[in-house]
Amino acid sequence: MSQNRVGFWILTALVVGNMVGSGIFMLPRSLAEVSNPAGTVLAWGVTGFGVLMLALVFGNLALRKPELSGGPQIYAKELFPNNPVLSVLSGFMSSWGYWVGNVAGFVAVITTFSSYLSTFIPAMKSEAVWFTIGSLDIKTGNALNFIVCSLLLWGTHALALRGIEGAGKMNLLATATKVIGFALFIVIALFAFQEANIGPFAAPHVDADGQTVSLLSQVNGAAVVTLWAFIGVESAMVFAARAKRKQDVSRATMVGLLIALALYVGISILTMGLLPGDQLQQSQNPLVDAMSAVLGPIGGYLLAGLGLISLIGSTIGWVLLSAEVPYEAARQGVFLRPFRNVNGKGMPRLSLWISNGLGQLLIFSTISGSISQAFDFIIAIATLAYLVPYLISAVYQLRLVVTGEGYGANESRVRDGIIGVLATVYSVWVIYAGTADWKTFGFGVLMIVSGIVFYPLLLKQLRVKRV
Repeated sequence: MSQNRVGFWILTALVVGNMVGSGIFMLPRSLAEVSNPAGTVLAWGVTGFGVLMLALVFGNLALRKPELSGGPQIYAKELFPNNPVLSVLSGFMSSWGYWVGNVAGFVAVITTFSSYLSTFIPAMKSEAVWFTIGSLDIKTGNALNFIVCSLLLWGTHALALRGIEGAGKMNLLATATKVIGFALFIVIALFAFQEANIGPFAAPHVDADGQTVSLLSQVNGAAVVTLWAFIGVESAMVFAARAKRKQDVSRATMVGLLIALALYVGISILTMGLLPGDQLQQSQNPLVDAMSAVLGPIGGYLLAGLGLISLIGSTIGWVLLSAEVPYEAARQGVFLRPFRNVNGKGMPRLSLWISNGLGQLLIFSTISGSISQAFDFIIAIATLAYLVPYLISAVYQLRLVVTGEGYGANESRVRDGIIGVLATVYSVWVIYAGTADWKTFGFGVLMIVSGIVFYPLLLKQLRVKRV
C-alpha cells in the first residue's frame, strides 16, 4: 500500500472524473423529460446545496475518523458500537448496497461511451435483426453496443490490475481534457443560445400520460436525476487510505465538487437553449446533437470525441472505486475476507474480478433495449442504493457532534451539527422523492438487501477468527 499513494491532483481528478461522467452527456435529455426550465433550475439549486452539505460531512469525517476509510457506507458499523451483531450487519448491508450501486454506476458510464461511439460508427444504431434467440430478436446495433461495452470494461480491468498510480494518472489526463473541452462548450453555447428553444421559463410540464405536473412534483422528479450528477463526490474519501496526506481528501472533495457543479449547471441549462424541447427529449446523444446544431457535423464529431475521452477516464475511476469499496470493507471486518486479497501492485484482485463480472451481467441490458432506456433505469436504482450510505454518513456526523468523539475539549461543534442536520434532511428528502416510483424504489431496495444471502458467510468467518 505504501508504494501506491496518490496526491491531491489525482484525488481531485477521481472526484471530478467520477462525477462528470455519463451524467453530463445524458442528463439534459433526462431533465427535459421530467421538468420545465424552472423546475430544472430549482432542482439544481436544491441538489447543489444538499450535495455541498454532504461533501462537508465527508471531509469532516475523513479528518475526525481517519482510521475509517473506504467510503460513506463504512460508518454504518459505527452506529452500533455496543452491539457487535448490529454493527457487523449494518456495516455489511450498507457496504453491499453501496458496492452494487458503484457497479451500476460504471455500467451507466460504459453504456454512454457506446452511445457516443455510435457517432463515428453508424452501424451501432442499426435496427436490422442480426440473429434470433428463441423469441428475442438481436439487432445489429444492440449487439455491437454489447461488444464495445464489454471490450471497454475488460480493457479497463487489465489497466487497473497494473496499479492505482498509473491508472490514476491516465484518469487525471482524461479529466483535464474534459474540463477544458466542456468549458469551451459552455463558451460556444453562450453565444449560440436561443431563448425561443426554451419557451416560457415556467411553462406547464406534461407527463407521458398527458397530465400537467406541478412545479414541486417536477423538482421532486428531478431530484433523483440531478443527484446522479454528483454521485462520486465521495470518491476521494473512498481512497483515503491511499492518500499521501489526509487533508488532501477534504480539499479534493470540495474542489472537485465546485468544478463539477459549474460544468453541470452551465451545460444542462445552456443545452436547453440549443435544441427545441421535443428534440432534446428524444435525443440519444444530446450534447452531440446540440453542438451539431451550432457548428454543423464537425461540431458533433468534436464533441463526441471529447465525450469518448471523458468517458474512458470516468470508466477508469469508477472501476477503481467499485473494487476499492469491498476491499476496504473487508479490511474493516464487515465484508468477506477474501476481498482483502491484493496482487503485487497492491490492487484488490478478487474485488476487481467480481465487480467487473457483475458489471458484465448488467451490460446485457444493452442487448434488448436502447442506450437511453438502459441509462435511465440504471441511474435510478443506483442513486437510491447510494442514498442509504449518504444518510448514514450524515447521521454518524450528528452522533459525533452529540458525543464529542473526535473533537477537542473546547472545540465548537455547532457548525458541524448544523451541516449534519441539513445533510440528513436532504438525504431523507431525496429518498422520499425516489419512492414516488415504487417499481424503481423496489429495485433499489432489492439491490441493498440482496446481499443478505451472503451474510451467514461473514458471520462464519468472524466466528472462525474468534476461535
